[in-house]
Amino acid sequence: MNLTDRVVVITGGAGGIGAALARRFSAEGAAAVVVADVDAEAARAVADGIGPLAHPAAVDVTDEAQVRALVADTEQRYGRIDLFCANAGVTTGGGVEVDDAGWDRAWRVNVLAHVYSARAVLPGMLARGGGHLLHTCSAAGVLTAVGDAPYTATKHAALGFAEWLSVTYRDRGIRVSALCPQGVDTPMLADGLAAGHLGARVVAASGAVLTPDQVADVAVAGLAEERFLILPHPEVAGYARRRAEDPDGWQAGLRKLVRRLTT
Repeated sequence: MNLTDRVVVITGGAGGIGAALARRFSAEGAAAVVVADVDAEAARAVADGIGPLAHPAAVDVTDEAQVRALVADTEQRYGRIDLFCANAGVTTGGGVEVDDAGWDRAWRVNVLAHVYSARAVLPGMLARGGGHLLHTCSAAGVLTAVGDAPYTATKHAALGFAEWLSVTYRDRGIRVSALCPQGVDTPMLADGLAAGHLGARVVAASGAVLTPDQVADVAVAGLAEERFLILPHPEVAGYARRRAEDPDGWQAGLRKLVRRLTT
């Protein structure tokens, strides 16, 4: 994926990684960047900061009709979508005690929103014989988000869905990448730390906390190489190998880290 003259849509684009992707795609020469977010005012601020090649869109990614309208409007405006970034995400900071509403929101934002966008954008991409999907799945999809059961479960599901899409559609010209960062200096992490959430504390203690711009840099490189798994924190690959080779030992190490942070 060479981003020059490409038409890009980014959900969750009003802040954090989404806003950094929008800025970086613009710098790479994208023809248009659609900054979609449930927070319309913040999406407009990001788009205004990029310039005339960007425009905002108020979209609740848990509403399939709104996602379909986003895709249809972009295709009508620009004729195509070359890259769709399903980037919106939510955490809960809780475990099994999280109520059904919290589990449902995590499922709808972290998983079903990816399904909705794929349903909407794939027909046009397949008709044109090409396109790229970038799904932000988090290192929690590869490993475990200690302290956040809904986030762990839904990010595993998001990564599984992205892999299914890649296996199913790559031979038809569709590229799929899963962006899986660990600690990133975003409001999501800051809010979790402020609330004392165990998961946020573990992330902050377990490795480098990157800026959103650093994550965007790695994402652009991964898209250029058409990599499925894009790891801004390369150590996550080593963690995944250790987890696969010795799951009991891996879990023992996580429990030790949790004890250190909670006693």
